[in-house]
Parts: sequence; C-alpha cells; structure tokens
Amino acid sequence: MLNRFFENFKYTRIYLKEVLFAAVLIFLTVIFFVDLALPYLLVFVFSEIFSAIIFSYYLGKSIAIRDRQIIQTIRSIRENRIDSIDEIKLGADCNELENEIKETFVKIRSDLSNMKKLELARTEFLGNVSHELRTPIFAIQGFIETLLDGAINDEKVNKKFLEKALRHTGNLNDLLNDLIDISMIESGQMSMSYRYFGLKDYLENIIGEFKPIAEKKSLDLKMNKINPELKVFGDKDRLKQVFRNLISNAIKYTDSGSVEVEVIEEDKSVICYVSDSGIGISEKELPRIFERFYRTELGITKSDEGTGLGLAIVKHILEAHQTKIEVSSKLGKGSKFSFRMKK
Repeated sequence: MLNRFFENFKYTRIYLKEVLFAAVLIFLTVIFFVDLALPYLLVFVFSEIFSAIIFSYYLGKSIAIRDRQIIQTIRSIRENRIDSIDEIKLGADCNELENEIKETFVKIRSDLSNMKKLELARTEFLGNVSHELRTPIFAIQGFIETLLDGAINDEKVNKKFLEKALRHTGNLNDLLNDLIDISMIESGQMSMSYRYFGLKDYLENIIGEFKPIAEKKSLDLKMNKINPELKVFGDKDRLKQVFRNLISNAIKYTDSGSVEVEVIEEDKSVICYVSDSGIGISEKELPRIFERFYRTELGITKSDEGTGLGLAIVKHILEAHQTKIEVSSKLGKGSKFSFRMKK
C-alpha cells in the first residue's frame, strides 16, 4: 500500500509543477484584478496550493494505474500468459496504444509460429538429407568392400560392381548438386539471368538429350510444332533444369506409350506442357509432390534413382519467374505438368 502511495506521488511530482504554475497565474490575476484583504488573500493562496496538490495527486494516481496496467499487459505478453488479443484491454482513453500493443502481440505470435515451423522444417530437412546421403554412400562402401574381399579378381563381377559403384557416385553427385541448388534458391542467393531466347531450337536440343533414353524404353518422345520465331523471356539455364526434370520424370515413370512436350502460344504468354502415359499420381498425393524429398508410393517402388528434390527445384525456379507449376494426373493414365512463360 505504501509503495503504491509513493508510486502515485512520483507521478504527482511530475504534474505538480504544471498545476502550481496554473495556480500562480490565477493568484496573480486575483491580486491585480480583485481587491481582497490580506487574511482572505492568504486563505486563497493556501487553498490554491492545497487544491493543486490534491489535483496533482489524483491525476498522478490515475496515470500510475494506467501505466501499471500497460506494464502488466506487456509483461504478460512477454511471459506468454496471454492467449488472445481479446485479453488485451487498456481502457477507452488508451485505444491507440491498445491497438498498437495488439498488433505487436499478433506479430510476435506470428513470428514465433514461423520460427517453430522453420525449426521443424530444418530438423526434417536434415533428417531427409542424412537418409538420402546414407543410401548411395552405403552402396558404394558395400561394392568397394566386396571387391577388396576378393571380388576384384573375379572377372565376372568386378566390372559389374565398379559400374554400380560409379552409378551411385553419380546419384550422390546429383543429390549434392540439387541440395546446393535448392539451398541457394530458398535463401535467395541464386542469381537469375533473364533474357529473350528462341524456344523452338532450345526445346529441340533438350529433347535431343533424352531421345536415346526414351528409345531404350521404346517410348515415343515428341514435341508439337512450334513457331520458329517464338521467343520467351526467362533464365535459359534455370528453365533448362525445369524441362529436364519434367521430361526425365515423365520417361522414368512411363513404361509404354509416349512422352510429349507441347507449347501453346497465346497473346502475351505461352503455356508449356509435359505429359506422359505413365503410372500417374494418386489424388491424395498430388498436393505433396512438390515437397522436398517427397516420393509417391508408386514412385518409390518404381525406381530408387533420383534425389526427391527435382520437383521442389522446378517449383522454386518457376516462382522466381513469376509463374507456377500445375499438374493433373490419374493413376494408370499418366500425368500432365504445365506452366506459363512470358513472350
């Protein structure tokens, strides 16, 4: 109680100067304009001083109560004892301050939530990376140990084991490159070089890289007719990653039929499609296929190759081009990926 009194008195001293100054002005006005006897004048002076002190005390008390309420509210926010902005109430005379505190509370909660999500994503990412790295490393280690244990002298298996080890080193290299790419993209450190370039020859060269792979699986890899003069705006190298990932996946998950690259020209943009007649993607898995390291159930059984980062990289690169990847698919009937590019 005594502490509250002295706290109130602290605020009283702050406002007492202003109130006394006003009282002095009133006193001087009375002296010059009102004819009073000395006893009445003294009574008036003391009553003015007493009134000033009382007024200052109650004004200070009111300010002290409000300040204690503000301090208590801020302390409660800091100690996570407030769950909703509805619990933040400072009174009608502090509406602006109350709104500022509420906005700060909402932002703090949002930042904390984002930090928890980032921490969870980081933990999940590290776990996935460890798992993905472990697979090729263990395979390479196993092949080398087998060769050192004597298989190197067996002409029937030594070359086969070395070829498998080489394939896994390639997978490991692909994984590391994809990890570097997605890390740079997500951190905003990947530089993009935007320019206009001819689309027809560009796509023909990319498709030419995959022709031998498609022919080995007896797949018809084709492209529709494209205007030779058509030019699009973007980063050629990064968009090449997009097309390579989409075409590679289409071939990988298609056993028979065709893989088609199609370009539809519009007034100010073009729509690019990569479609296949492969195993398709279930409806429940479609929302997750662009997550890092996510593989569909059929994809896992179909192939152990790939990093699980390809579609995540595709998504990020296209977002950097102010566009987005879309997909439609049905199990057993193939998939179709599409995105727009600026002409």
